[in-house]
Formats: sequence, structure tokens, C-alpha cells
Amino acid sequence: MKRKLVSSGSKMEQLASYSRALRVGDRVFLSGTTGYDYASMTIQPDAAAQCQQLFRNAEAALAAAGTSLKEVVMTRIYCPAAEDFDAILPILGEKFRGIMPASVGILADLVRPEIRVEIEMEAIIGSAEIAD
Repeated sequence: MKRKLVSSGSKMEQLASYSRALRVGDRVFLSGTTGYDYASMTIQPDAAAQCQQLFRNAEAALAAAGTSLKEVVMTRIYCPAAEDFDAILPILGEKFRGIMPASVGILADLVRPEIRVEIEMEAIIGSAEIAD
């Protein structure tokens, strides 16, 4: 089975030798994705704005791997502070409404102090339909 590698072009991916997303068969794994605007390499200071950009980054990577948020089955969401979760919950609710992936929220220090939220996702292509 061949791998399809997806890159955002970020320097971090090149430096650490990882892919933004990786597709193997019908499974897609999205690496920890943050709210950096990769075109300008800037990041907004608040968690909600970062979360909005994070989803733009994630949706682009998922599309390049041949899937979308509709096929996400698992998320892991990392924030350095509980207040950050409070700020992003409405955005998560909007983006995943009707999709309902399994999910976990984790309080953790992130690699840069300006990062307020990071997310990993797993998708299975062909899993968008929800059973009764």
C-alpha cells in the first residue's frame, strides 16, 4: 500500500521531516495543526482566531489527501489553558455539527508560547454516512 504525503510548505515540516497529512489506503492522518497562516507565517494572539485559521489549514490538507471534515472520525485537541478550550468550543461545535467524531481535549504546553490551540485528526474515506 502506497503513502500519499501532503505538505503545507511550512518550514517546521521540512525541518522535522513530517507530513501535514498522510493518506494510507482509506485512512488519513492529519498531523498536529495550528493556527499559523502559512502564507505569511503569522499567528493571531487569541485562541478563537487561531482555531478558525487552524480549520482553514486542516480542511486544505484533508482535501489534498482526498477527504474532508465529513469523514473525520477522531480528533485530539491540545490547549495550554482551560480558557482556550472555552474560546474554541463554539467553533468546534460549528465545524463538527452532524459529524460527531470521537474526541479528546488535552491541556498541555505547546511547542511555542504563542500557540493557543493545536489539533490532530484521523479520517476514514467513505465514512461520512452516519448509521441510525
